[in-house]
Amino acid sequence: MAKHPKAAGLLTHEQIWSALDRLASRAGLSPSGLARNAGLDPTTFNKSKRITIDGRERWPSTESLAKALAATNASIETFVQLIGDGTPPAASVPLLGWAAASQRENFDENGHPTGKGWDEAALPAVDDEHAFALEISGEALAPAYRDGDVVLVSPATAIRRGDRVVVKPREGEIMIGELKRRTAKTLEYAVLGVASGDRAMAAADVEWIARIVWVRQ
Repeated sequence: MAKHPKAAGLLTHEQIWSALDRLASRAGLSPSGLARNAGLDPTTFNKSKRITIDGRERWPSTESLAKALAATNASIETFVQLIGDGTPPAASVPLLGWAAASQRENFDENGHPTGKGWDEAALPAVDDEHAFALEISGEALAPAYRDGDVVLVSPATAIRRGDRVVVKPREGEIMIGELKRRTAKTLEYAVLGVASGDRAMAAADVEWIARIVWVRQ
């Protein structure tokens, strides 16, 4: 059974910052990406900012922690678990191999899992009954994701600039990228991996888009 920090004990500087790093990682973000998504200065959670020039420990503020939790759709209970042993609550979600992800019969028009081609995986719980996981195959998405990595995708989670997302065009194969800009008419994103580069498509050409909220590497 996972152990939580003792209520009577003092949390250490390392525990708090390690939990923030884990929070960022489970959302598929770097510490600077987490800060940016939380509406903070991108350097707020950088490792270089955790010790002051005169060698004193610098702690994240309550406000910055609250914004980080909101940006990752995480609860304070999840953060406490991350402080403890780094293992957030688990749930069983549908799992599909990357090669099958572009097959239309595996998703409905909203990007929700459908059909009989799915397996199951125990991954961190997310407040989305339609959450699913994709197992990466090959090295086309390296260095962001490599063969055997599993990404947890949540169609219900709000998407912000800088988030990593799964995009399914109405015509063509599914893609993973980083959201740059989204309007009523256009979707702009940066493709990850060997075919990296900025892309844009008309919003009408996007069948569905969903946010990556965690990755197992």
